[in-house]
Amino acid sequence: MKENGRQEPARGAFWHALDDQTVQCDLCHRFCRIREGQPGFCRTRVNRMGLLFSLNYAHPASIALDPVEKKPLYHFMPGSMTFSLGTFGCNFRCGNCQNWQISQDDGRRHHPAERSPQSIVREAIDLGAPSVSFTYNEPTVCAEYALDCMRIARRAGMKTIWVTNGYMSDNLLEKLLPLLDAVNVDLKSVDDAFYRRVCQARVAPVLRTIERLAGEGVHLELTTLLIPGFSDGDDMLKRAAEFIVTKVGAKTPWHLSAFVPAISWRMQNITETPDERLEQAYSNSLLNDVPARLARGKDAGALSTYPRSQEIQRR
Repeated sequence: MKENGRQEPARGAFWHALDDQTVQCDLCHRFCRIREGQPGFCRTRVNRMGLLFSLNYAHPASIALDPVEKKPLYHFMPGSMTFSLGTFGCNFRCGNCQNWQISQDDGRRHHPAERSPQSIVREAIDLGAPSVSFTYNEPTVCAEYALDCMRIARRAGMKTIWVTNGYMSDNLLEKLLPLLDAVNVDLKSVDDAFYRRVCQARVAPVLRTIERLAGEGVHLELTTLLIPGFSDGDDMLKRAAEFIVTKVGAKTPWHLSAFVPAISWRMQNITETPDERLEQAYSNSLLNDVPARLARGKDAGALSTYPRSQEIQRR
């Protein structure tokens, strides 16, 4: 059945009913309690007569064939291309977001065409991509769609990738792990104050997710955006390195990225990360035995401290 020319929303899989037609969404650590007729925080879930529906199932807002290093994953299938897609919505409100046009959208701007999981995998195969990546916006908010695509991709012999903020619930993580080959988690900071101020979230669930992924043997890489005055302090970076070494694994690749204010959602007044700050953070990571890598601007001029792994230089 169509609704305003579009397929009706799909029933969500991660929720449970409360009283008076209120439901609780169980996708992420917000655990939104959603009243009848209202959306959740991510704007991709809506309560209709006591049932929770997904508004972005089978509606990708962005599709591209990317180098896997763009995720960034520099130590998983290096040199390959990955079929990449994202929907709309996010469970964070990061002022620094560079994909805010889709992450902070409720779908009304894009009206993306319907794309079934079967058609996604078929196109990826036709393009010769050995993997499918869920990226651009937070894949947690389209989990049912992503999981369906991943099951089909796995049956076709393809690898699966998530680029995530790590805020998914334990319930979703249990469903995700058997289908996931590689992941890049955005470790924005190890300070809870940063997450509350910039993302309207908390850091503890992110750290637990990272530890769990590391313990399950999924290929894991981490990314930290160095925002001047927010997430580039020596103390924070030292504690982040200590967390990686003691809780995740000293050989976990850690991408240190420069902040570009011009493409951010609500932080255009913040200065760009100076090159010397990147270099200093890079040097400090070496002292903590963490394999860090620098990315300036749109991933130009990268350095790696993990030379034993294959590094791909794309021109």
